[in-house]
Amino acid sequence: MNKKVNQEVISFSANKKWLAIPEATRRELERNVWCGNCLDVVQIVNYVVKDSPHGIVLEGNCKNCEKNVARVID
Repeated sequence: MNKKVNQEVISFSANKKWLAIPEATRRELERNVWCGNCLDVVQIVNYVVKDSPHGIVLEGNCKNCEKNVARVID
C-alpha cells in the first residue's frame, strides 16, 4: 500500500490564535510574506500554522516559485 501519511503535528492552540485574527487581516498577512528565492513579498500557500515562542508561524510555499517560506506573527 503506497499511501502517503501526513506526519505534520497540528497545533490546535496556534490555529485558535490564527482564527482569532480578523479574516481580512489574515488575508493581508498571507499576501505579505518574504520569499528569499523571488527576493520579493509574495503570497503564502499550502501553509500550516504552528506555535512559536514569538507567537505563531505560518509555514508553507511561495505562490510564485513554490519554494518554502514562513511568516512569524507575534
